[in-house]
Amino acid sequence: MPDTGIERILITEEEIARTVARLGDAITTCYAGIDRELVVIGLLRGSFVFMADLIRVIRLPLVVDFLSVSTYGDGTVSSGELRMTKDLEQSIEDRDVLLVEDIVDTGHTFSKVLGLMQARRPRSLKVCTFLDKPSRRTCEVAIDFCGITIPNEFVCGYGLDFAQRYRNLPYVGVLKTD
Repeated sequence: MPDTGIERILITEEEIARTVARLGDAITTCYAGIDRELVVIGLLRGSFVFMADLIRVIRLPLVVDFLSVSTYGDGTVSSGELRMTKDLEQSIEDRDVLLVEDIVDTGHTFSKVLGLMQARRPRSLKVCTFLDKPSRRTCEVAIDFCGITIPNEFVCGYGLDFAQRYRNLPYVGVLKTD
Protein backbone atom coordinates (compact mmCIF):
# COMPACT_ATOMS: atom_id res chain seq x y z
CA MET A 1 0.00 0.00 0.00
CA PRO A 2 1.40 3.41 -0.96
CA ASP A 3 0.73 5.13 2.39
CA THR A 4 1.94 3.67 5.65
CA GLY A 5 -0.96 5.25 7.58
CA ILE A 6 -3.47 2.85 6.00
CA GLU A 7 -3.89 -0.57 7.62
CA ARG A 8 -5.90 -2.15 4.80
CA ILE A 9 -8.18 -1.34 1.88
CA LEU A 10 -11.85 -1.62 2.82
CA ILE A 11 -13.42 -0.53 -0.49
CA THR A 12 -11.54 -0.87 -3.78
CA GLU A 13 -11.63 1.52 -6.74
CA GLU A 14 -13.74 -1.02 -8.64
CA GLU A 15 -16.27 -1.31 -5.80
CA ILE A 16 -16.48 2.49 -5.63
CA ALA A 17 -17.15 2.74 -9.39
CA ARG A 18 -19.92 0.09 -9.21
CA THR A 19 -21.49 1.82 -6.21
CA VAL A 20 -21.45 5.25 -7.84
CA ALA A 21 -23.00 3.82 -11.04
CA ARG A 22 -25.76 2.10 -9.04
CA LEU A 23 -26.54 5.29 -7.13
CA GLY A 24 -26.53 7.37 -10.32
CA ASP A 25 -29.04 5.00 -11.92
CA ALA A 26 -31.31 5.08 -8.85
CA ILE A 27 -31.19 8.88 -8.63
CA THR A 28 -31.84 9.27 -12.36
CA THR A 29 -34.89 7.00 -12.08
CA CYS A 30 -36.19 8.74 -8.96
CA TYR A 31 -36.01 12.25 -10.41
CA ALA A 32 -36.88 11.42 -14.04
CA GLY A 33 -40.16 13.37 -13.96
CA ILE A 34 -39.06 16.67 -12.41
CA ASP A 35 -39.71 19.84 -14.40
CA ARG A 36 -36.53 21.79 -13.46
CA GLU A 37 -32.90 20.92 -12.89
CA LEU A 38 -32.11 18.85 -9.85
CA VAL A 39 -30.16 20.83 -7.24
CA VAL A 40 -27.29 18.66 -6.01
CA ILE A 41 -25.71 20.02 -2.82
CA GLY A 42 -22.45 18.64 -1.50
CA LEU A 43 -21.57 18.89 2.16
CA LEU A 44 -17.93 20.00 2.21
CA ARG A 45 -15.27 18.88 2.42
CA GLY A 46 -15.58 15.14 2.41
CA SER A 47 -18.25 14.76 -0.25
CA PHE A 48 -16.49 16.56 -3.10
CA VAL A 49 -14.75 13.51 -4.66
CA PHE A 50 -17.85 11.30 -4.42
CA MET A 51 -20.11 14.09 -5.66
CA ALA A 52 -17.89 14.80 -8.68
CA ASP A 53 -18.13 11.15 -9.74
CA LEU A 54 -21.84 10.95 -8.89
CA ILE A 55 -23.01 13.93 -10.95
CA ARG A 56 -21.23 12.52 -14.00
CA VAL A 57 -23.46 9.43 -13.91
CA ILE A 58 -26.77 11.16 -13.14
CA ARG A 59 -28.48 11.43 -16.50
CA LEU A 60 -30.59 14.53 -15.77
CA PRO A 61 -30.17 18.27 -16.00
CA LEU A 62 -28.73 19.45 -12.68
CA VAL A 63 -27.06 22.33 -10.92
CA VAL A 64 -24.46 22.05 -8.18
CA ASP A 65 -23.96 23.94 -4.94
CA PHE A 66 -22.00 23.39 -1.75
CA LEU A 67 -22.58 23.85 1.96
CA SER A 68 -20.02 23.70 4.74
CA VAL A 69 -20.84 23.54 8.44
CA SER A 70 -18.99 22.96 11.66
CA THR A 71 -19.97 21.98 15.19
CA TYR A 72 -16.41 22.13 16.49
CA GLY A 73 -15.34 25.78 16.25
CA ASP A 74 -11.70 25.96 17.34
CA GLY A 75 -11.89 22.98 19.68
CA THR A 76 -11.69 19.25 19.29
CA VAL A 77 -14.98 18.52 21.07
CA SER A 78 -18.27 19.29 19.36
CA SER A 79 -20.15 22.23 20.85
CA GLY A 80 -23.40 20.91 19.42
CA GLU A 81 -23.98 24.33 17.84
CA LEU A 82 -24.18 24.28 14.06
CA ARG A 83 -22.06 27.01 12.50
CA MET A 84 -22.31 27.66 8.77
CA THR A 85 -18.88 28.20 7.23
CA LYS A 86 -20.11 28.28 3.60
CA ASP A 87 -23.73 28.85 2.66
CA LEU A 88 -25.53 27.99 -0.56
CA GLU A 89 -25.23 30.44 -3.42
CA GLN A 90 -28.78 29.89 -4.68
CA SER A 91 -32.23 29.52 -3.20
CA ILE A 92 -33.60 26.01 -2.93
CA GLU A 93 -37.18 27.10 -2.26
CA ASP A 94 -39.61 24.97 -4.32
CA ARG A 95 -36.71 23.03 -5.87
CA ASP A 96 -35.93 19.31 -5.88
CA VAL A 97 -32.79 18.94 -3.78
CA LEU A 98 -30.37 16.05 -3.37
CA LEU A 99 -28.03 16.50 -0.40
CA VAL A 100 -24.79 14.53 -0.89
CA GLU A 101 -22.68 13.40 2.05
CA ASP A 102 -19.50 11.32 2.23
CA ILE A 103 -20.44 9.39 5.40
CA VAL A 104 -23.31 9.39 7.87
CA ASP A 105 -21.94 8.45 11.26
CA THR A 106 -23.70 9.49 14.51
CA GLY A 107 -26.21 11.57 12.54
CA HIS A 108 -26.09 14.59 14.89
CA THR A 109 -24.57 17.16 12.56
CA PHE A 110 -26.32 15.77 9.51
CA SER A 111 -29.76 15.91 11.17
CA LYS A 112 -29.14 19.59 11.96
CA VAL A 113 -28.14 20.24 8.34
CA LEU A 114 -31.34 18.53 7.18
CA GLY A 115 -33.38 20.77 9.49
CA LEU A 116 -31.62 23.82 8.08
CA MET A 117 -32.34 22.71 4.51
CA GLN A 118 -36.02 21.89 5.27
CA ALA A 119 -36.47 25.40 6.70
CA ARG A 120 -35.61 26.74 3.23
CA ARG A 121 -38.74 25.03 1.86
CA PRO A 122 -37.51 22.85 -0.99
CA ARG A 123 -40.15 20.98 -3.01
CA SER A 124 -38.35 17.77 -2.10
CA LEU A 125 -35.22 16.95 -0.14
CA LYS A 126 -33.49 13.59 -0.40
CA VAL A 127 -30.20 12.32 1.02
CA CYS A 128 -27.46 10.41 -0.76
CA THR A 129 -24.50 9.15 1.23
CA PHE A 130 -21.53 7.24 -0.05
CA LEU A 131 -20.93 5.48 3.28
CA ASP A 132 -23.25 4.69 6.15
CA LYS A 133 -22.05 3.66 9.60
CA PRO A 134 -25.31 2.76 11.40
CA SER A 135 -23.55 1.14 14.38
CA ARG A 136 -22.55 4.67 15.50
CA ARG A 137 -25.94 6.28 14.93
CA THR A 138 -27.30 8.16 17.93
CA CYS A 139 -29.64 10.42 15.95
CA GLU A 140 -31.91 8.96 13.28
CA VAL A 141 -31.36 10.21 9.74
CA ALA A 142 -33.42 9.05 6.75
CA ILE A 143 -31.09 8.05 3.92
CA ASP A 144 -32.74 7.79 0.50
CA PHE A 145 -29.72 6.61 -1.50
CA CYS A 146 -27.03 4.66 0.38
CA GLY A 147 -23.80 3.54 -1.22
CA ILE A 148 -22.14 1.13 1.19
CA THR A 149 -22.80 0.26 4.84
CA ILE A 150 -19.54 -0.11 6.72
CA PRO A 151 -18.49 -1.37 10.17
CA ASN A 152 -17.37 0.92 12.97
CA GLU A 153 -13.85 1.58 11.74
CA PHE A 154 -12.11 4.89 11.04
CA VAL A 155 -11.91 5.16 7.27
CA CYS A 156 -10.27 7.61 4.92
CA GLY A 157 -9.61 8.01 1.23
CA TYR A 158 -11.90 8.91 -1.67
CA GLY A 159 -12.54 12.33 -0.14
CA LEU A 160 -12.61 11.25 3.51
CA ASP A 161 -9.73 12.47 5.63
CA PHE A 162 -7.80 12.18 8.83
CA ALA A 163 -6.31 15.59 9.75
CA GLN A 164 -6.84 16.67 6.12
CA ARG A 165 -4.72 13.77 4.84
CA TYR A 166 -5.66 10.82 2.61
CA ARG A 167 -8.50 12.53 0.68
CA ASN A 168 -6.72 11.81 -2.62
CA LEU A 169 -6.56 8.03 -2.19
CA PRO A 170 -8.57 6.29 -4.94
CA TYR A 171 -9.91 3.71 -2.48
CA VAL A 172 -11.34 3.73 1.07
CA GLY A 173 -8.92 2.43 3.62
CA VAL A 174 -8.97 1.73 7.34
CA LEU A 175 -6.60 3.98 9.25
CA LYS A 176 -3.92 2.31 11.36
CA THR A 177 -4.57 2.64 15.08
CA ASP A 178 -1.07 2.86 16.57
